[in-house]
Amino acid sequence: MDYVFIDTVWVLLAAFMVFLMQLGFAMVEVGFTRGKNSLNILMKNVVDCCTGAVVYFIVGFAIMFGTSLGGFTGSSGFFLSGAENFDFGVPTMVFWVFQAVFAATAATIVSGAVAERLKFSAYILSTIFITAITYPIVGHWIWGGGWLEQLGFLDFAGSTVVHSVGAFAGLIAAYMVGPRKGKYVDKKVNAIPGHNIPIGGFGVFILWFGWFGFNGGSTISATDPALASIIVVTFLGGAAGAIGSILFTWIRFGKPDPSLVLNGILAGLVGITAGADVFTPTGALITGFFAGIIMIIGVELLDKRVKIDDPVGAISVHGIAGAFGTLSVGLFALGDGLFYGGGFSLLLI
Repeated sequence: MDYVFIDTVWVLLAAFMVFLMQLGFAMVEVGFTRGKNSLNILMKNVVDCCTGAVVYFIVGFAIMFGTSLGGFTGSSGFFLSGAENFDFGVPTMVFWVFQAVFAATAATIVSGAVAERLKFSAYILSTIFITAITYPIVGHWIWGGGWLEQLGFLDFAGSTVVHSVGAFAGLIAAYMVGPRKGKYVDKKVNAIPGHNIPIGGFGVFILWFGWFGFNGGSTISATDPALASIIVVTFLGGAAGAIGSILFTWIRFGKPDPSLVLNGILAGLVGITAGADVFTPTGALITGFFAGIIMIIGVELLDKRVKIDDPVGAISVHGIAGAFGTLSVGLFALGDGLFYGGGFSLLLI
């Protein structure tokens, strides 16, 4: 039986869900920052979605999935020319749409890390650079037949490729532009609260919904036997991240912290994304739980020790939790993970 039609519909539906995550990111960033900067933040999310799509069409997709040059970069398919001959399991145009919304996601993470500071023109340039070069090259290494994929590196839906790439780009940008005025004064760290946490919370739930497409669509098949398990893992990862954040902030601060708990959901989701196809539900619970805790430790480390101002916690949520989630594949991957009798091989890779 030919399943191309149903696979095509599923991948497109998943792409639309991931596209909706742009709204979720915008709401999180607006809610977690000051009201006076809401329009600027909204425009940055519009720019990374629109500019990112065009740049990824022109050059990014080719670098990511084109014919490999030494396992480092792709070299064909610019403007999607000739890309119709690539074999992705679904029509190339369908696969491109799914990958384009992923590229926009990587770019928008930077917006949160540098919120309320970066000039609009500089943000446009950063979006172009990330979607044309940085994200596609790392993506080629891991998903496009590059040297890491050849080693056996596993990152199913992008804990590293999407989330850590965006977060570490945001880390460099946040360091370069410096903190917001009044954030660090006379060795004192001043909190600058967001103006509307409920809007941010609504954005988190939109992101969680989109994540079912983010991870589920990465099967590129509606008939993949692992699909149901991937959805369960995605659900449990976010829930466990919230529980870890609730317990940790309750013990540390005497009560749960709403913004950190909301970010705990996202950290749990980021954490299980790398191994969504190889984690058992139990492995997802453990990974998501500790991702929610590690994220909070990362927020405090960056804010109080390193003194890098990250208004929405994007670096910790997507970068630190993403790195932890990727390493967790080496621990909890069914069959090949250290705790499932696979030894250290996958963990070292």
